Amino acid sequence: MMGGFDPIVTFGLLAASFGASFITVAFGIGGGALLLAIMASLMPPLALIPVHGAIQLGSNLFRALLLVTHVHWPPVLSFAIGTLIGVSLGGMVAVNLPPAFVQIGVGVFVIYSVLLRPPAWLSAWPSFTGAFSSFLTMFFGATGVFVANFSKSLSLPRQEHVATHATLMTLQHLLKILAFGVLGFAFGPWAIFTLSMIAAGFLGTVAGRVLLIRMSDTGFKKALDAILILVSLRLIWNGATSFFGIG
Repeated sequence: MMGGFDPIVTFGLLAASFGASFITVAFGIGGGALLLAIMASLMPPLALIPVHGAIQLGSNLFRALLLVTHVHWPPVLSFAIGTLIGVSLGGMVAVNLPPAFVQIGVGVFVIYSVLLRPPAWLSAWPSFTGAFSSFLTMFFGATGVFVANFSKSLSLPRQEHVATHATLMTLQHLLKILAFGVLGFAFGPWAIFTLSMIAAGFLGTVAGRVLLIRMSDTGFKKALDAILILVSLRLIWNGATSFFGIG
């Protein structure tokens, strides 16, 4: 049993990895948070964030390589420096941040950016975006929604948006799993499970790229906004129910 899961659960998780990568490459965002939500109901809490990060590293790396000619490179170095700072600070914090506050805060910010205009400073401060989102990812996991708003603020065409977002998330997840390794998490027992999930995600990436190529810029932006709002509303709902003890 891969990862200690029975065959039916394993097949469901592999399908979720395929679907998450398909959604992310086709629409630019949403897959990581979707996969995290599914994994959270099935995996030990202590393993959830580092294993999800390793899977997302593989998925985003394949996505970035597949679309490497479309990457918008100017903000990448600053984002990487900020990411290193954020991951380092997150790894040093002994007490976990309340996940409810993280979920509500990220969700509200994203909806604000979708319904209004992304803050002008967002595209000018890739280092801040890298640092803040990377700090959060050590506690929350799926901060692709936040990084997507930075990518969106650059006003890139659909393929450039997806390629740049994938590159930034590859850097973030790479540094995150290195930090968890330094903190003592054992990735070895999860290696086969992680590699299988990455392989399923790669197939989803290839399938999603077909839809990405055929989709118009207008259609892409509408789909991206809709997914951002839906994912953000779910984050806010989860945060509120957790904070007030509902359910």
